[in-house]
Amino acid sequence: MWALTKQSRQMALEHSQLQSVLLQRTAELQILTQRLLKVQDEERRRLSRDLHDHTGQTLTALKLSIALLQESCKGDAPQMALVSEVTELADHAIEEIRTMSYLLHPPLLDEVGFACAAEWYVEGFAKRSGLSVSLDIAPDGERLPMNMEIALFRVLQESLTNVHRHSGAAKVVVCFRRQTEKVVLEIRDNGSGISPERLKRLQEASAETGVGLAGMRERMLELDGELEIGSDEHGTILRATIPRPAVSRSEQHGNEEELTLPLVLTGISTPANRPVGRPSRRPASQEQAS
Repeated sequence: MWALTKQSRQMALEHSQLQSVLLQRTAELQILTQRLLKVQDEERRRLSRDLHDHTGQTLTALKLSIALLQESCKGDAPQMALVSEVTELADHAIEEIRTMSYLLHPPLLDEVGFACAAEWYVEGFAKRSGLSVSLDIAPDGERLPMNMEIALFRVLQESLTNVHRHSGAAKVVVCFRRQTEKVVLEIRDNGSGISPERLKRLQEASAETGVGLAGMRERMLELDGELEIGSDEHGTILRATIPRPAVSRSEQHGNEEELTLPLVLTGISTPANRPVGRPSRRPASQEQAS
């Protein structure tokens, strides 16, 4: 009996040690993942700047050279047709480089914050995808911390990409609210929805969730936030919630409109949605980005 008790205690100790090691390894993995996300964001910012400053300038110089070539070919119709074709190709390349640069890291995100960057991105997404997108963003307040704004923008970007690729939706609603204790970003679509079995796997954060959803979860985890997914035959809803910094809460107390929509779909329509239009706060340098 004494030997059995000793063996049980030994097994309990080993189990406790294994749990401790597992928790430690899990914490280390989360730290590594969050560092990788930060490195990824910095790399996107660097690539965006390099594309704009170097590749973009090279293509602009090419356009100037083509313009000089056009002047020298005015009397030769076949050559003028060829030069015009090269001009169109150069214009197309410049537009693609500009769009790619801004999608990697929108300058608006650094210059004026998430709300304006989200308006710009949603407008461009609607044009590129052909989907009807409604945008409801609370009036601008003070800037959120940069890590929060980057996380919210990446969640918006990944969510809309998933809607376009997988949902079969015709309409999307994007809603962003600043509340007293938190900020809430919600993306709803009227697509075919997710099957209950797959939805359960997605909600459990299994290995089948994919890199995009895993990245969104890690961004929320780093900020003590929460990522929720709901779906039925009316479509899918994704909600990202992040607690606000204490100083920000005290400044905004009593001025927030509570967003209390349940994570259950009964249709795509929500109050106070407005069609996407041209953002009024967009700097002139961004006019051709979308």
